[in-house]
Amino acid sequence: MSKQWTDKRPMSPHLSAWKWHPTMLSSILNRATGIVLYFAVLAICVGLAFMAAGPEGFEKAKSVIYTPFGAVLFFAFAGIIKYHLFNGVRHLFWDAGKGFDPKFSNTLSILIIVAAALAAAALTYLLIGSLK
Repeated sequence: MSKQWTDKRPMSPHLSAWKWHPTMLSSILNRATGIVLYFAVLAICVGLAFMAAGPEGFEKAKSVIYTPFGAVLFFAFAGIIKYHLFNGVRHLFWDAGKGFDPKFSNTLSILIIVAAALAAAALTYLLIGSLK
């Protein structure tokens, strides 16, 4: 490919040239969770419309929500929304010019992932506890 390349400007390095760090993962996850949230909100709207259609639809939706599969979906949605929320708060600090130190940024990226997982687990526990 380099023999056909006539442009004298330097080429961008490939992904293999970069050393991965938590802030890179956090950036990718933030974009991915934003995309997933878009479709999840659409699915929730469809589910709410289904539940509003009448008692049969409500019971059918309830039978899906209160199953192990429903709990896993709830955990995933709660984790995604909490991660996107926590990362959004970090971006607000970045907009204010705070938190750009690489070590702090990497540590905060890991903390945000852990906090989102813990928050999702707590919310899922509350959902499962409401079954009793």
